[in-house]
Amino acid sequence: MDTHRKDLYPDVTASGGLGPAMKAAAELRGCDIGLPPWATDVISIETARGYVSVHPATDERRFRMRVLIPGFTWETSGFSWEIGSTGDLGLLVEAVAAWRQGMPLDELAARFEFLELDEFSGALDRGEPTSSQWSDLLSSASHRRQWNLLGRLHADEVLRNMFPTITHGAVRLRVDLLDGTSRQVLVHEVDGERYEVMRVGMPGAAWVEVPTGDLITCLRAALNEQ
Repeated sequence: MDTHRKDLYPDVTASGGLGPAMKAAAELRGCDIGLPPWATDVISIETARGYVSVHPATDERRFRMRVLIPGFTWETSGFSWEIGSTGDLGLLVEAVAAWRQGMPLDELAARFEFLELDEFSGALDRGEPTSSQWSDLLSSASHRRQWNLLGRLHADEVLRNMFPTITHGAVRLRVDLLDGTSRQVLVHEVDGERYEVMRVGMPGAAWVEVPTGDLITCLRAALNEQ
């Protein structure tokens, strides 16, 4: 850490890096921020609602908090948001802990005034991350083998609202793009006429062959189960 940064972040320097400083601040406040024990300066925390990262500013004391939607293709770069910044490390770790715990966005905005969630919430409400992900997958040459299946799924008015990713050659559809544990299915195209489906997270989950004519109905039912 350079001299300028030392002046701005003496607590971080004294702790041996941003990671140890955040862990110390969290322990002091009884927060669980889920920070890996090896974290030092580059802070990225995986949560069920995205990857939360913290970046110290260089021109003033500011800890910038960003969120990246989980599962976005490497081609996508437009849906990583800076959702606020503060010079108070203790307040920052409390906000990270609340985010990890799933506090609703409106409650987060009310409790932590430094968070700016209007643009983030608006993009989610408009379905922008999901539509962008579909577009990227359908145009990515690296996923050419899945184009036929992706096109068929996207053509359905219900399934196109699910968040898609590619996992080991299969298409994964998830109900909530911010929740990696929400209802989801894997779909594998065996050939042009045969498909296999797995309901992820279900007891005894296994691949089940589904006739072509029943594929869309099967997926809709699996993703809409309560």
